[in-house]
Amino acid sequence: MPDALFSPAVARNAAPIAEVLAGVLSPSGLVLEIASGSGEHVVHFARALPALDWQPSDPDEAARRSIVAHARAAGLANIRSPLAIDAIHQPWPVARVEAVVAINMIHIAPWDATIGLMAGAEAALAAGGVLYLYGPLREDGAHTAPSNATFDDSLRARNASWGVRDIEAVVAAAKAHDLHLAERITMPANNLSLIFHRGRRGSGVDREAAP
Repeated sequence: MPDALFSPAVARNAAPIAEVLAGVLSPSGLVLEIASGSGEHVVHFARALPALDWQPSDPDEAARRSIVAHARAAGLANIRSPLAIDAIHQPWPVARVEAVVAINMIHIAPWDATIGLMAGAEAALAAGGVLYLYGPLREDGAHTAPSNATFDDSLRARNASWGVRDIEAVVAAAKAHDLHLAERITMPANNLSLIFHRGRRGSGVDREAAP
């Protein structure tokens, strides 16, 4: 697969993320993934949750070619052709979806991308629809682990507009677009899953993912 890209992180986090998604997504419908990257995640999710249709997307042409390569190799009928979506730019070229998924996106993008993600999810999701975010986050102004602080420094050295975000700022940005935190799940390797519901206030319940 000459066009296929590979991310070592996917091998570590795809299964725990899929387990969380299985518990929070509707049993059927269309799921839009923003910033799909290599496409390895969407293939894993499409295989693990075959009753759902998956719409990958990425603004980068090389990433979209990789998504196509991985999807063709997997031979799964529930993965659509990738869309060229940049979260910042509205409107997104999608109809109504059951869920929006963004993995390891908001810290490797300018803050405007997070705002765009919330605006796009608000427009794409019906009432009760799910926005799922995964990645490292700061809490109460501090990193949750020394490794996250080191990672944050490396991100900001690469691009001053990148960096690990404060969970309070992310939740506030979501709320401004009628997306309400329903659950915060502690994930392996000092990451978090955040589940938001559109138009339905959540409890903000904390739990830990299965080891």
